[in-house]
Amino acid sequence: MALAGRLRANLSLVQNIFRAESFYAQRSGSPSLATNELLRNYSTASGSKEIKIKVPLTLFGGTGNYASALYLSAVKANALDKVETEILDLVEATKKSPSFSQFIKDLSVPGETRVKAVNDISSAAKFSDVTKNFLAILAENGRLRHIDSIAKRFLDLTMAHKKEVKAVVTTVIPLPPEEEKELKETLQDIIGQGKTVKLEQKINPSILGGLVVEFDQKVLDMSIKTRAMQMERFLREPINFDSL
Repeated sequence: MALAGRLRANLSLVQNIFRAESFYAQRSGSPSLATNELLRNYSTASGSKEIKIKVPLTLFGGTGNYASALYLSAVKANALDKVETEILDLVEATKKSPSFSQFIKDLSVPGETRVKAVNDISSAAKFSDVTKNFLAILAENGRLRHIDSIAKRFLDLTMAHKKEVKAVVTTVIPLPPEEEKELKETLQDIIGQGKTVKLEQKINPSILGGLVVEFDQKVLDMSIKTRAMQMERFLREPINFDSL
């Protein structure tokens, strides 16, 4: 009950602070990789009839270019959901297979060998032509080692396409269902109609308690660890008796 009470108090703070826009902006860079003619041909290929499509977000850097090309091809093929699932499945597979992970990072492997390997994997997994051709391009260009970063940026595009906003909440223990629902409703109220909040929970005992909410490239840290550090800094500051 005490935990639930603290979480409810935190949720109230979330709402008030979000609306006051008291956030710390966070930006992350992206690796710079050259985009070649093969990639441009891939993204513009759409059969006999060209379809004019724009990416919902402007991404920069090599991983952004590859993710954008994959998005355009998937939309033109009306296979966005399927391609998203296939790419995420592949990324998950690389995390579970050290040998495959090492293979895609080894630039000493000839390009034709990498292409044959991903083609065999795509066929066995019954991947769509969009995904199969994209992986072949990555393999040929030696970019398979960036598949995790590309997948994350591709997911940013698919979420923007679906008008979804990702919010990550970090706590010491999983949020009870009712508290998770309340937090999601609070965030939904903040972003307004037209977009949907997708809430992701992360567990991190090092924050000691409270919660940290990352939302729309911003972060609200209400963890006990951060509050304790702030209090420690305050107590270490010299007291100006003249102002008393």
